[in-house]
Amino acid sequence: MNPKERKLLLRYFPEASIEKVYACIVKYNAFLRVSKSRRSKLGDFRPPVSKGEPYRISVNHDLHPYQFLITFVHELAHLVVYEQYGRQANPHGTIWKKTFQQLMQEFLVPEIFPVELINALQKSLRNAKASSGADHELTRLLNSYDEKKAALTTVEELHKGSAFMLPDGRVFVKHEKLRKRYKCQCQQTKKWFLFNPLAPVELVLQP
Repeated sequence: MNPKERKLLLRYFPEASIEKVYACIVKYNAFLRVSKSRRSKLGDFRPPVSKGEPYRISVNHDLHPYQFLITFVHELAHLVVYEQYGRQANPHGTIWKKTFQQLMQEFLVPEIFPVELINALQKSLRNAKASSGADHELTRLLNSYDEKKAALTTVEELHKGSAFMLPDGRVFVKHEKLRKRYKCQCQQTKKWFLFNPLAPVELVLQP
């Protein structure tokens, strides 16, 4: 790892993890791209366009170092599964879950993650989700380490009947919770939507 590569990794990953991260990049011939923020995903994996080219992993630039590392390993698991099974394996099936769990174990040490996060990750990895955001307990804990996200208002924090706005200008009113998501009505279209309880929103009116 040259100084430039080290400086780049230190910018996004927990410091104690960068040697292991770099070893994974070299071992699996991966090209890591730091991407602009994407609302639909935190990262992705792409196989080579042509023979001889590296695998490609991208991770959103605005993630906290802990989330950045978890997302990187999530996508690395896709790479490892693809290398062994091609497109035959289910993207987030049993093989991927086992691979993700095995790869994460290398990073679940106190030098990299706080003990409470290690415990939460161990629990989450027993049945890893397609998106880390789908594990609400883990996401709440990760957000507590991210000053920007900790300062945001989430749907679950609002009282029933509160009005909130999304970045695109649409205004919603919060209603009851259905299983894991909240039922909310768009005031412009009167259509109903289900919101992740941890979705960040801007409060407009609280009853």
